[in-house]
Amino acid sequence: MLSRWNAEDAQRFASDVTLGLRVYSSQLLGREADLVLHGGGNTSVKGQQRNVFGELEQVLYVKGSGWDLQSIAAGGFAAVRLPHLQALAALAELSDTDMMRELRLALLDPGAPTPSVEAILHALVPLRYVDHTHADAVVAISNSPNGESALREIYGDEVLILPYVMPGFILAKQVHEATRDVDWSRLRGIVLLHHGIITFDDDCKTSYENMIELVSRAEDYLRRHDAWERVAAAQYTPLVEEFQQLAQLRQQAAARLGRPLLLRWNFSEQAAGFAALSNVEAISTRGPLTPDHSIHTKPFAALFDAEPSAGLGQFAERYQAYFDRHGADFHTCLDLLPRIGVWRGKGMLYFALDAKRLDIVADISAHTVKAIQWGEKLGGWTALPGQDQFDLEYWELEQAKLKRAQSHTPFEGRVVLVTGAASGIGKACVESFAAQGAAVIALDMSATVLQAWSSQQILGIQADVTDEQQMRQAIQLGVAHFGGIDILISNAGSFPPSLRLSEMNDAVWEHSLTLNLSSHMHLLRSCSPYLANGLEPSIIFIGSKNVPAPGPGAGAYSVAKAGLAQLARVAALELGGQGIRVNTIHPNAVFDTGLWTDEVLAQRAAHYKLSVEDYKKQNVLGKAVSSNDVAAMALAMAGTAFACTTGAQVAVDGGNDRVI
Repeated sequence: MLSRWNAEDAQRFASDVTLGLRVYSSQLLGREADLVLHGGGNTSVKGQQRNVFGELEQVLYVKGSGWDLQSIAAGGFAAVRLPHLQALAALAELSDTDMMRELRLALLDPGAPTPSVEAILHALVPLRYVDHTHADAVVAISNSPNGESALREIYGDEVLILPYVMPGFILAKQVHEATRDVDWSRLRGIVLLHHGIITFDDDCKTSYENMIELVSRAEDYLRRHDAWERVAAAQYTPLVEEFQQLAQLRQQAAARLGRPLLLRWNFSEQAAGFAALSNVEAISTRGPLTPDHSIHTKPFAALFDAEPSAGLGQFAERYQAYFDRHGADFHTCLDLLPRIGVWRGKGMLYFALDAKRLDIVADISAHTVKAIQWGEKLGGWTALPGQDQFDLEYWELEQAKLKRAQSHTPFEGRVVLVTGAASGIGKACVESFAAQGAAVIALDMSATVLQAWSSQQILGIQADVTDEQQMRQAIQLGVAHFGGIDILISNAGSFPPSLRLSEMNDAVWEHSLTLNLSSHMHLLRSCSPYLANGLEPSIIFIGSKNVPAPGPGAGAYSVAKAGLAQLARVAALELGGQGIRVNTIHPNAVFDTGLWTDEVLAQRAAHYKLSVEDYKKQNVLGKAVSSNDVAAMALAMAGTAFACTTGAQVAVDGGNDRVI
């Protein structure tokens, strides 16, 4: 691991004397996935701040709960009265609830984020800067049979090594007792077995680089013991039917959970290699890299064989037994659904309620898979006993975090596929469904779809819907990423050059039929097996006003769209028995699409002797129709309002007198 400290970058942050460098080095730590995963780890700096009376108070600025080190800003640090925290450490005992109340009482600004549960620990370190991470290499070594002695060999007396205890007040109390007589000038860090590593110094750069150096020593130890590079890898090429099995598994998981969810299949070389290990069942069920991860991943993985459906029931039985052993008398059992699964020989499976949590589970799993194999090379993966894992998973403070993170957006856990997604109506549909919590597979032939969104909820895929092979591969990629397809927005199309039938060019005619009709049939055919296993499945075709009210010169377009409307009606009849609803939207005069440039709009308005604004509102309601209006109808059709409707054709046109 290399130091990423850059003097020029640090100088730019240093203008904020109190928090600038703290923000900078925290972000450096957060960018190292081998140190910090998804909100894990915390940092602090001690300083002074004037209160309302003008008095200088000693303050600990500590990372606020819910902030991620990678993106933390000055506002992510809570200012807490330092003497109050130090006095708390001297108490004989303090419940978790009382501790969090005291932390909030000690805030200088009641509107600040809640201080990290490790705030008291940070207050005890008598140096200005404190860094705390869950470094993979350090924790992996501690999760081996001789982990403690190995860490003492690595660090000597430069690092204090402490046994695992619960985070929060218990950990702070342990550090308080262990450091009463310590010479801090000779100490560079503290390792908390099965938990993480802490470094500190009065200089920000030194504290940061202490972390980098100490973790690097652990990595070097793994290299010397032939563990670092010994991570299994295997090629696996998925079969078509396995993507359909994935969708079936997601449907079964959602039924068990009682709500929609997402499922990802990782068949990379590393995932497939781990899943092919002969002892994978034993090593994937011993426990997580650190108990902190169990709130996201549960304490052990599920096992899935060639026919994966049985794995859900087997996991549920095992998890129920785990709960009954460790806490049935004091807690309410969480859901019985796994978050990580091993699909033997085929890769890893990840389950989550939304796309953000799906990424968290996937990242934690990737690091855990690697660390488990390190631990095996060092003598055997040895996680904490089940009771310790349970106590952290059911810790009231962590459960409170999960409850705060729950959202109830209408389409959370559902998967939408949108074609023609990079612009106009398609783009509006992508963004509208994502805003309502859906995971979206966004297909477009333009490469702009690959960078159009940075959201975890949206997977942009470049594919030409008139190329069946490209389209099938894109669908499989989307299904592997989110687990299935629940809603299909069949939108891709274009308006060909205006030609009367007597002048029709064969190439124009054939291209319009291929893109505006045949590609939709091919898409429907490819998506049907996934929709049959979808959650409240729905298909929405984007038609045209030209179906009920064609115009001269638009024959190639009107005929294709009329065929699409008939395709939708037949599909509604054929797919209704599987619970799949099929409806059509007929937009008209949607002027914020690629078809309507400013120049074309000006020409058409001039032709009718109207201003551009009046031309846009040339309908019965006198309203301009936008792509967002069409997307709003798509949301309605995919939602509960249309739960008993199929085969419908609805205009979104402001009222066209020819259609009416």
